[in-house]
Amino acid sequence: MATQESGSASADRLTMFVDAVIAIALTLLALDLRVPTGDTVTAMATSVLDHRGEYLAFVLSFVVIAAHWRAHHDTFRHVGSVSPRLTSVTLVWLFMQVVMPFATRVITAEGAFAPRFSLYAIVQVLASATLALIIREIRRERLYRGDAPPEVFSSILVRSICLASVFAVSVPVSFFTTNAFVCWLAIPVVLTVARMIQSDRADRRAAQGSST
Repeated sequence: MATQESGSASADRLTMFVDAVIAIALTLLALDLRVPTGDTVTAMATSVLDHRGEYLAFVLSFVVIAAHWRAHHDTFRHVGSVSPRLTSVTLVWLFMQVVMPFATRVITAEGAFAPRFSLYAIVQVLASATLALIIREIRRERLYRGDAPPEVFSSILVRSICLASVFAVSVPVSFFTTNAFVCWLAIPVVLTVARMIQSDRADRRAAQGSST
């Protein structure tokens, strides 16, 4: 019982640490925003339009970090204990989140498009891949709670792999066109298809189980 309580406490402390770091990363995103200037409404509107790329990048990165955090939060809701390897991999995942504000500044800066775009995309690939490793460690060491539904980890794992794949594909595309952002629009479609396939497989397993 003492070991279980100690393991649960460690998982809770790690989760709180993750929440704190994510909050800092989101704050850093806002600190980098340019303040619109101008003595008239037209001048202010022009200033906003001039920096629209930075504002859009802020919204994108906020949504991305929030999605990463939500996936991590949904995973650790079912974690009952923590291993040294799980802690280490989680710190690597957190590093990717902290780098996100920097990558956001890079992608909105001036210079060659492909390197700037690729840095941002690679950070997303590594963040998603690291979350997949977190799930692998939880499963391998059986760090989940006894009442954890197995489909939760499977769903998050598939989502992480899909995200990593889409962002990875966009990297080489960026060396041929500055419209590589379009690749990211495929993410909702890819995730929807993946969920449909998972649901179909679950229904087939349920049907096979009921028939036996």
